[in-house]
Amino acid sequence: MSVVQPKILLALSLAAMTAALGGCTTYKPAPKAFNEATIQPYTLDSGDRLRVTVFDQQSLTNTYTVDQAGYIAFPLIGQVPARGRTLQQLSGQIAQKLQQGYLRDPDVTIDVDRYRSIFLMGEVGQPGQYAYVPGMTVQNAIAVAGGFTSRANQNMVDVTRKINGQVLTGRINISGPIIAGDTIYVRERLF
Repeated sequence: MSVVQPKILLALSLAAMTAALGGCTTYKPAPKAFNEATIQPYTLDSGDRLRVTVFDQQSLTNTYTVDQAGYIAFPLIGQVPARGRTLQQLSGQIAQKLQQGYLRDPDVTIDVDRYRSIFLMGEVGQPGQYAYVPGMTVQNAIAVAGGFTSRANQNMVDVTRKINGQVLTGRINISGPIIAGDTIYVRERLF
């Protein structure tokens, strides 16, 4: 009977270690669409502040913020959907609406005045919300947030990103690019 008991304990401990290690390997790298999003034209979403210029129309030239529903409130034409559109698509849409009874041949240009924020969580000096700068990498974002803590995994991070209305999470290298609206989670290292 004493020989059976150590075998059972050994089997239980092996099962527990397998389950623990299995949990570490179930996380998959970022999907292909996740990485492709960083090289696509910038698409607008809630929180972006836009500088809209209508040539020779000072009363229409102003800054506008994309609201929570994904629209900008534009004079004369009302709510204009902006979420998921590029700057070029939105300027064409505004020009088309202004042409319908307001201006003869409107010339509309749009620039991003302020990008939506990025968010850093986990093992960083000061977790929180930070301003996004085009061309930013994970490492740049972590530096802005006060760097790594002493317990941080300094090789890979988890990034949550909204792509075509779908929220995806993937693990990427700290030298990887990020886009506006990303949430970066720095995990604690195992050893």
